[in-house]
Amino acid sequence: MLRVAVIGSGPSGVYTAQALVGQDAVPDVEVYVLDRLPCPYGLVRYGVAPDHEKIKSLQGNLRTVLEHPRVHFVGNVDVGADGLGPRELRRMFHAVVYCVGAATDRHLGIPGEDLPGSHSATAFVSWYSAHPDAVDRHLPLAARSAVVIGVGNVAVDVARILARGADELTGTDVPQAALGALAESRVEDVWMVGRRGPSQAKFTTKELRELGALPGADVVVQPEELALDPAYGDPSGLPAVNRRNVEVLRGWAGGTGGTGGTGGEPGERGGRRRRIRLRFFLRPVEVVGDAETGVRGVRFERTVPDGLGGVTGTGRYEEIAAQLVLRSVGYKGTPQPGLPFDPATGTVPHVEGRVLRAGVPCPGEYVAGWIKRGPTGVIGTNRPCAKQTAAALLADADVLAREPLPDDPVAALRRAGQRPVPWQGWLGIEAAEAALGRGLGRTTVKIADWPELLAAAGDGAGGGSGGGAR
Repeated sequence: MLRVAVIGSGPSGVYTAQALVGQDAVPDVEVYVLDRLPCPYGLVRYGVAPDHEKIKSLQGNLRTVLEHPRVHFVGNVDVGADGLGPRELRRMFHAVVYCVGAATDRHLGIPGEDLPGSHSATAFVSWYSAHPDAVDRHLPLAARSAVVIGVGNVAVDVARILARGADELTGTDVPQAALGALAESRVEDVWMVGRRGPSQAKFTTKELRELGALPGADVVVQPEELALDPAYGDPSGLPAVNRRNVEVLRGWAGGTGGTGGTGGEPGERGGRRRRIRLRFFLRPVEVVGDAETGVRGVRFERTVPDGLGGVTGTGRYEEIAAQLVLRSVGYKGTPQPGLPFDPATGTVPHVEGRVLRAGVPCPGEYVAGWIKRGPTGVIGTNRPCAKQTAAALLADADVLAREPLPDDPVAALRRAGQRPVPWQGWLGIEAAEAALGRGLGRTTVKIADWPELLAAAGDGAGGGSGGGAR
């Protein structure tokens, strides 16, 4: 029996487990999917917006893998600086695959970035997704104007949630505290700002169109700003997604395309107007405000295309007034204790998934997902990435399986000071969230608190038998 630990239960981790148990060349593979959280699914649970039910339904596919008889979910296991290191894990498992993602946000590196009222988009997403590590679960939305810096899908999600009415989110699993704050929100203007042009924006067309379909909100674009993009007049030479994005924006600039556009009556929220304002060719240079009163706005420099695919500054500036700033400019990986790390790429050095130590592949240590390739691609991109890593691991199986291991890895985790939550504990959390929703007259509502999650896991937290008790 080849026993493998997969660190992380998001798509890359679950797809790795699926690839390992779904082949016939090495039939006796047993996979333990370890996660720091007591809940599985990673960013599918804690990163997908609550109103994206179709994407969230992917949890059903991940669940099928985690219920495979040779796959065992074990949550509440800390791997890293304060928990288990590579040496300890290798004493419990023949091989370890790290699928830990890219845990931190990129910074803008501009003055005022850390003022009160300036947050990473990830922190905002964690708040409305009920992540138990969210710093402030009662984020006040007293701002009249919010600036979202970035033009990727996360930026679109954040802008949409800010502009969407709370009543439209009642039927989702958004935590009750976040729903209440959104109901009391005073945000009227949501600015989404990119330093480059519309043909270079990273959002997908489906996400972009959703902004124009929001009831009670208008999308506002500036035709003269769009026209700065050389590809705007004739987008036919662009890749398909970029071309469709430009076509949607052209429709809005011409006053067509549903509720979006520059004309028409603006949306209402309790008698207050709501507008999503898309801006391009503006580079943030300063978050304006002070430590006492917080953010007052963002100062931008006008950019223009440089003819080489990038932009250059013009020395002309404008300030957008705002009391809330959400930075959505990408992610980066962080060093994993005990593993080599390339700070330039934010990844663990590897060859086809095998970790490299001093340039030499290390059978028994592997990576998959963003920590392997960087924060690129969509959820489905993780599948071929995971298959490549699994193939490398399986090629090493004969050598790896020779190492003696303890009979019960879950018991070994407890002896190492962990309080593992197996699948049965997660089912307890699911039941508690369903009961919470019923009590509130809603559907399932996420629990956002560490003690409550572990209490809901009940005997699953630190109890149960080995082998991933279900």
